Amino acid sequence: MTKSAAGIATAFERELDAIAHDGYFADVEIVQHHIRTVRGTLELSVTIDRPGGADLALCERVAARINANLGALDGSYALEVESAGLERPLVRDADYQRFAGQRARIVTTLTVNGGKTHRGTLGGLRGESVVIQTESGELLLPIAAIKSAHLEYDPRADFQRDKLQRKKLHGNNRTHRN
Repeated sequence: MTKSAAGIATAFERELDAIAHDGYFADVEIVQHHIRTVRGTLELSVTIDRPGGADLALCERVAARINANLGALDGSYALEVESAGLERPLVRDADYQRFAGQRARIVTTLTVNGGKTHRGTLGGLRGESVVIQTESGELLLPIAAIKSAHLEYDPRADFQRDKLQRKKLHGNNRTHRN
């Protein structure tokens, strides 16, 4: 990494820390970020989230803030700011607790219970393991063995929930005749 690239990378890290402590971005969570050099270009990426989700306007505001502070530095870079999305990555131990009750896909580095890919409902943490409820029962996955994890979005659940809400709404509006 060149001296100018190192300066940009350091400034990027500082800026992410500043955003995390800025009242203007109070509800924004920096989920993860990466710095790498690809074919001589410094690539900076940051994934953000907030309650209710991060929309395009929020991603643009975060990008503008970062660019405003990195633009004065010597050197070039490519910046990507993205929403964590519906299939949000689970990167911190606290994420497994926070999203307990939601469906997840977890890939482990070791074979656990006959496989390395596990799907089910998060049950939080128990000691140094993530609890996941699978079709075959409760499974404990050691945090140290988790290679990747993310929430799993199921559009069928949204359709089912909407169907139930419409049914309740229309059921309450019916009039009875004698």
